Amino acid sequence: MDTDFEVIVNTSVQQKDSSKAVTIAISVRALFDMEEEHELFMTEGPDEYVNHQIINEDIPLKEGIVFPFIRATHMVNERLLNLDPEEKQLFQIILLSTHSAGGGVRIIKSVKYYGLEVSKFCFLNGHDPSEYLKSQNVLLFLSACETSVCNALKRHIPAALMLKQASATSKDQLKVAFDGDSVLFSDETDVVFREKGLVEVYKYEKEMEQVPIGEGPFKVFAMILGEMKKKFPPEDDPICTYLVTARSSNELGARAINTLRHWGLQIDEAFFMAGSPKGPVLAEIKPHIFFDDNPGNILGAHEYGIPAGLVLAGCK
Repeated sequence: MDTDFEVIVNTSVQQKDSSKAVTIAISVRALFDMEEEHELFMTEGPDEYVNHQIINEDIPLKEGIVFPFIRATHMVNERLLNLDPEEKQLFQIILLSTHSAGGGVRIIKSVKYYGLEVSKFCFLNGHDPSEYLKSQNVLLFLSACETSVCNALKRHIPAALMLKQASATSKDQLKVAFDGDSVLFSDETDVVFREKGLVEVYKYEKEMEQVPIGEGPFKVFAMILGEMKKKFPPEDDPICTYLVTARSSNELGARAINTLRHWGLQIDEAFFMAGSPKGPVLAEIKPHIFFDDNPGNILGAHEYGIPAGLVLAGCK
């Protein structure tokens, strides 16, 4: 990868120990509402985009879909440091822009305006971010660019496509919800369904009930959240995780539960929807983010104001 991109360390925040931090990379368009600026870039070109950013650099960008999630990670970091001032397993945020640093002052000023703890700003100048993400040990990548998300998944980096929407989320905890198959788990059962139908899925799952399901792209991130949860007393845990799966509890739930037990992953609540819409349950949970591989479930979440990341299929 060429190195004609620029990384700016944010000296106004305490830098994390990158060898132990839980590094999350966020695209600027996911953190802030930059649809107007993106449209300008696509229609008028990079020079007009940069000029627009310079002219408006003292006007903070509006909050985007991932903004509440990042706020919640800051809250968890604060709680961890209150328990142990020497704690190193902290969330570290890297902010990525595919543009040059020429229009980056407005982005940096917006981060400071909102008091966000962003460790690094990376201006990639048109480069695909996936190689940089791998070098930084990124454990989660959230972006508004489909190509960038797909390339990250190809490098086995948990990644999801974030689309613009208003959000209604919890302020008391960091709440993260995961779909099961193709997200937390592998897509092996989905493959059986596509090739042989639902009846064969029931037979397959019954035969494999005691065999753990393969690992999905978000298993590692879920396990890390599980590790962080163990540092808090159960009655005062600021992290809450959910499994919201299309599986039914009767025919297809046992193997999912056995898999979580095998992994040693404790999920706070599990919802087996049996194919029912997930939006109403998500509206009750109010997670900061929900990961699913089904575009229909993403739209259903959006209808209830739930930030949802699409885990793209076929990025292998």
